[in-house]
Amino acid sequence: MKLVIAATGASGTIYLQRLLEQIDTAANEVHLIISGHARQVAAQEVDTLRVPDGVAKHPENDLNVPYVSGSSRFDAMVIVPCSMSTLGRLASGSGETALLRTADVFLKERRKLIVVPRETPWNLIHARNVVTVLEAGAVVLPAIPSFYSRPQSVIDVVDTVVWRILDQLGLPNPRAFRWKDEGGEPAAKS
Repeated sequence: MKLVIAATGASGTIYLQRLLEQIDTAANEVHLIISGHARQVAAQEVDTLRVPDGVAKHPENDLNVPYVSGSSRFDAMVIVPCSMSTLGRLASGSGETALLRTADVFLKERRKLIVVPRETPWNLIHARNVVTVLEAGAVVLPAIPSFYSRPQSVIDVVDTVVWRILDQLGLPNPRAFRWKDEGGEPAAKS
């Protein structure tokens, strides 16, 4: 699978870190775009973002990368975390940076675009922007953890969101908590 992973300036760098750690870069082509504000937030939240070997890193404003063109075949893009400012720009169709242009290309080409907003609470403008990107074809996957798996650490809580992102991408995640089919009982935690 050919993926573009992007991060913007909302809090939640740990979601990006855990997603990057759980994608097999030997089996998938992964390109990473981090906005300037995302770099600042990452420095505050995780000190140093660890980018796995095999992930191609690109500047936020490099429009010479292949994924900014609809003629280049990529499978999916994830923006994690996605600030409400970025979501608003997506809703308006702005393509002023490579990150925004890429998201716009994924929408126009009907490719999977997953946005993971972490900000809360929302105002009415945020809600309308979410509706706009949903209507345009994006998957909006708010960073809302689940607790069925009885997480024991912050990483366990974060992973409940990352597992949902991986599910949306169609990528394997054998550690993911799955609900049993029979009787509604939770599956054993692996």
